[in-house]
Amino acid sequence: MSQDIKQMRVKIFDELSKIVDPEINTSITELELIDEVDINSSNVKVDLHLTSPFCPAVFGFKICQDIHDNLLKVDGIDDVKVNVSNHFMAEQINNQVNNSPNPKKQN
Repeated sequence: MSQDIKQMRVKIFDELSKIVDPEINTSITELELIDEVDINSSNVKVDLHLTSPFCPAVFGFKICQDIHDNLLKVDGIDDVKVNVSNHFMAEQINNQVNNSPNPKKQN
């Protein structure tokens, strides 16, 4: 793994550690909800699961939107895709978050 990728992973996980599950007020990294982070140039994909398959959808949307928005603030990241799995609203959450505005991409 190149030094640039290592530095980017540190920045990403630093941001992810700031995001908390609003229901239990604990960091998503502490809860080990992040399954994988894939960095491809300036594009980042985050795979995660929620605390339970029936975690209240409003909290799932909040966590995923926070991941999307917080990582877009990191220098060097131009696009973020979030993929939540094993949740009853996964498809809706993924569609809404991944189609939300990206200020770094002008249409």
